[in-house]
Amino acid sequence: MDYNEKEREKKVNAPEESPEDVAAAVDEVMKKYDRESNVRVWEGAPKQVVRAIMALFSVYCIYVTLFVSGLLEVRLTMFLGLILVIGYLNYPIKKGMVRVNYMPWYDIIIMVLGAGSFFYFAFNAKEILKLASNITKQPIMVAIAIIGILAFAELCRRCVGIPILCVVGALLIYTFANVRFGKVIYDLFYTTNGIMGTPIKVCAQYIVVFIIFGAFLERTGISSFFIDLANSVAGSTSGGPAKVAVISSALCGMVSGSSVGNTVTTGSVTIPMMKKTGYKPQFAGAVEASASTGGQIMPPIMGAAAFLMAEFMGIPYAQVAAKAILPAILYFTGIYIAVHLEAKKLGLQGIPKDQLPKMGKLIKKIYLLLPLVVLVVMVSLDLKTMQFCAAVAIGITIVVSLFNKDDRITVTKFIDALEAGGKGTITVAVACAMAGIVAGCITSTGLASKLITAIVAVSGGKAIIALFLTMLCCIVLGMGVPTTANYCIMASTCAPILMSPAIGIPKVAAHFFVFYFGIVADITPPVALAAYAGSAIAKAPPMKTAFNATRLAIAAFIVPYIFAFSPVMLFEFSKGTSTVMMVVQIIQICVTSLLGIFGVAAALNGFLYKKINPLLRVFMAVGGLCMMIPGTISDIVGLVLVAGICVYQYLSAKKDRAVAA
Repeated sequence: MDYNEKEREKKVNAPEESPEDVAAAVDEVMKKYDRESNVRVWEGAPKQVVRAIMALFSVYCIYVTLFVSGLLEVRLTMFLGLILVIGYLNYPIKKGMVRVNYMPWYDIIIMVLGAGSFFYFAFNAKEILKLASNITKQPIMVAIAIIGILAFAELCRRCVGIPILCVVGALLIYTFANVRFGKVIYDLFYTTNGIMGTPIKVCAQYIVVFIIFGAFLERTGISSFFIDLANSVAGSTSGGPAKVAVISSALCGMVSGSSVGNTVTTGSVTIPMMKKTGYKPQFAGAVEASASTGGQIMPPIMGAAAFLMAEFMGIPYAQVAAKAILPAILYFTGIYIAVHLEAKKLGLQGIPKDQLPKMGKLIKKIYLLLPLVVLVVMVSLDLKTMQFCAAVAIGITIVVSLFNKDDRITVTKFIDALEAGGKGTITVAVACAMAGIVAGCITSTGLASKLITAIVAVSGGKAIIALFLTMLCCIVLGMGVPTTANYCIMASTCAPILMSPAIGIPKVAAHFFVFYFGIVADITPPVALAAYAGSAIAKAPPMKTAFNATRLAIAAFIVPYIFAFSPVMLFEFSKGTSTVMMVVQIIQICVTSLLGIFGVAAALNGFLYKKINPLLRVFMAVGGLCMMIPGTISDIVGLVLVAGICVYQYLSAKKDRAVAA
């Protein structure tokens, strides 16, 4: 018995971790890597009061988005004021403050003054708007604006992090140095070009309802259904648990929209299974992290950023979801291929079929998908507004749960869902508010045009260089900024650069490009939060897990370049293209991209039918990249290289087996 076989046998015979151990590990991971989990501890009557406030906030948001059509400034300032209230009720001044039922006096003052500044605006909006920029001639109104902005900045530090504040702070310094103080204050607080800009408007109008929908959906047991479904489909295949992680994370990620949250939710089940099968801990954690991160690019929900993309690009949300389908399939296919090759290299087996959920039993629970199906159909057919579609989906979710005796939504669960929806809105809203300030600073100073001039000069007008520089900006910014805020900032700064005549990237492709690279920051070293969360559950070295996750998600680093140069992948066609040619182009780019990802994955893994020697790995990678580069000649060259090496590997492995026999 060789060393690898001994190690696998040792892992298979190792005692399983108890559910309590896994739950404790998950709780520890969330507190360490997810700021949203570092909250105040409320118990008894105070807990019920806070729960009631959060639940009422969710009800208020649904009511306003569906039935209120008053002055926009009133709706947004009320929303921002309420976010400050529930934000400070949840987040202490620093991590680890776990004193039960305690909120220090200074937090109460900040909460009251901060929220009060927005409520004052809401109740006096008509008079304030009449004064316009003259409002800043009144010192008290300037003070109100400053207090409101600072209260949000402090809440941002608590629940989102310092990196985005560094970006905001740097831009504010630049703005104050170039624009009159009063005008800056007026633009950022009293107009819809600052803190009440597009990001927070989209958050209040669309995102909050979909977050509440996700909270209700999770309480129907749909996550467990997705994991069981993935187990039934792929659990028995070679290295099955890793494939289960890929499939279940793709499905669960549609709902959660959080890389870290998705990693610990599905990872608490799949990572121990992968380790027991024989995968190395760092590989198991990486599989879960890379797959969970991809959940944000998986239609139909795609986290919160999809709604912002629709607003920034000026196209319906349904089109955004449709355009995201093919790149998402390529992303998860790349990870699936990589874990399959790793399983073959290690000689891993799947889970015995008698230990897997039976498809017959799962079919009986297929009704759990009804809310998602109805949502997709309603949005696709543009029957009503998006928020109305989400509200209908929430209602259907409640009805559907009544048929599931294991996870029926009771009154308690109903309130839990509303509370979770309110809590989930806090960080997204705060990030959107900060992104609005960033966009306001850029607009006030005209910084966007200066950045375009600078990047075009550095890149020499070469699109590939501009794309590479944009990729670096997105990844660096994304290491400390949530996806929604990252996208808003990059959509305001880098996307216009890519869309400029000198670079020439189409609008949709430019926005998807910055969206993708903002997401992969969660698995890119040195600050790879999702990978670190996966490593904590897997008990593996964090940096090794992060590098493995980057290797597995290689498609996410390549696919954006493909659709940047060939928007056909995003279903963007030249004017006058016939339907037949559209179909041909889609089929061609699908086939060549999939084969290209296979070639790159095999080259990085170093195994096909047998170990691939270094030189052939280089040619395999070149062939894969050639097929992913748009163009018939490059496709042919790539196909010859990849197919040739595959045939050679097959014949060589067959010969080796014959000699061994």
